[in-house]
Amino acid sequence: MSIRQLPSAGFSITVRVSLPADAGAIGRLTTAVGEAGGIVTALDVVSSDHKNVVVDITCDTSDSGHAEQIAQILGSLPGVTVRKVSDRTFLLHLGGKVEVTSKVSLRNRDELSRAYTPGVARVCMAIAENPEDARRLTIKRNTVAVVTDGSAVLGLGNIGPAAALPVMEGKAALFKRFGGVDAWPVCLDTQDTDEIVNIVAAIAPVYGGINLEDIAAPRCFEIEERLRERLDIPVFHDDQHGTAIVVLAALTNALRVVDKRIEDVRVVVSGAGAAGTAIMKLLLKQGVGDIVACDRVGALHRGMEFNGRESWKWLAENTNRENYSGDLKGALVGSDVFIGVSAPNLLEGADIARMATDPIVFALANPDPEINPMEAAEHAAIVATGRSDQPNQINNVLAFPGVFRGMLDAQATEWTDAAALAAAQAIADVVGADKVNPSVIVPSVFDPHVSPAVAEAVKKALLADREQPDGS
Repeated sequence: MSIRQLPSAGFSITVRVSLPADAGAIGRLTTAVGEAGGIVTALDVVSSDHKNVVVDITCDTSDSGHAEQIAQILGSLPGVTVRKVSDRTFLLHLGGKVEVTSKVSLRNRDELSRAYTPGVARVCMAIAENPEDARRLTIKRNTVAVVTDGSAVLGLGNIGPAAALPVMEGKAALFKRFGGVDAWPVCLDTQDTDEIVNIVAAIAPVYGGINLEDIAAPRCFEIEERLRERLDIPVFHDDQHGTAIVVLAALTNALRVVDKRIEDVRVVVSGAGAAGTAIMKLLLKQGVGDIVACDRVGALHRGMEFNGRESWKWLAENTNRENYSGDLKGALVGSDVFIGVSAPNLLEGADIARMATDPIVFALANPDPEINPMEAAEHAAIVATGRSDQPNQINNVLAFPGVFRGMLDAQATEWTDAAALAAAQAIADVVGADKVNPSVIVPSVFDPHVSPAVAEAVKKALLADREQPDGS
């Protein structure tokens, strides 16, 4: 039997209804919503007379079908007429979520002459003579491009650039809210690697950093690598590095709780795509004991066919010390940590029970994880997911706003492993070694200390790299 997801604000609706003005009418509405599995979050009287009252009842539902069902139930109540059903998520997106506002006033001819012609010409010539001045005298100083081709959007797949735009708008809004960074969506109507690289390189003069987003593997690896070679600004693929940073931060604190050292643990990762590969590479940089990478073909091991997937070949050569060649469930036996960035419902509680003492489970597939969190918790010491309705949410918002804030403040020209490790440690330390527990291994995304701590750590790491004699 399928179990309906819990109601959430992502499927919130407002239903405007007309009903008789008797003492129990509104109570019948809220009772009906509750019995249908919804959660009433607001009830507002719109108008009334001596016979009728019009109210807006707002409630969280579990999905679109559930929302429709609740509206039908309300409409079937005696004397109740449903006038309108509004999806609050769609209302929030009307006209888009970001805008451009001017930082300067243009109230008179004097201000116009300095902001634009003729005064602006002097600033243009200063930049022409010294291109580095663009970071000081233009929006480049604080602006990031959020670039996608729409080929791997959330868990929705290859839906294209126009359909990806709401996600990129949201990303831009998060940059501003949590990092004070001005970001702009750049959704490209091409999935050709050469074209993407050339287009991004051509628009790069405007930006202080490039955030690649929702580009399918393995093309995302080549695009990032080639752009890093061509550009003098940082290129950061958030699906890879943002995820890896937060996972390492969470694992750092999880290991504190179970009193294990990272160099002693064996980690099994389900999903060897963009996120999984970056997670494993960062764990290796941190000195993890061993990793077994699993994908649809089973464990990646030396001697298997890679069919041109160089990232898989690299993983097989640099992980899986015992060269295990079986399936995911077999790899879990005796392991300390499971990290899933793959697909829902791959595991059962019995699989977690066969792991080592005090196992750690990060089931991050969204919206449905690799194992039901409640089932995993019966056997695991610590469980984390990517869901906001579960404890220990592994959320990239903990990383990327502070990461870019730090890169921009350092006027960085590249992204480094040292900065990634520093960012992860900063996130872990916001919680504090004395405050971590099985339900709190990462801070809240709304914790005001997170982004500044990450920004400062990243800035220091990048400036320290710059001061190295060899420039590395």
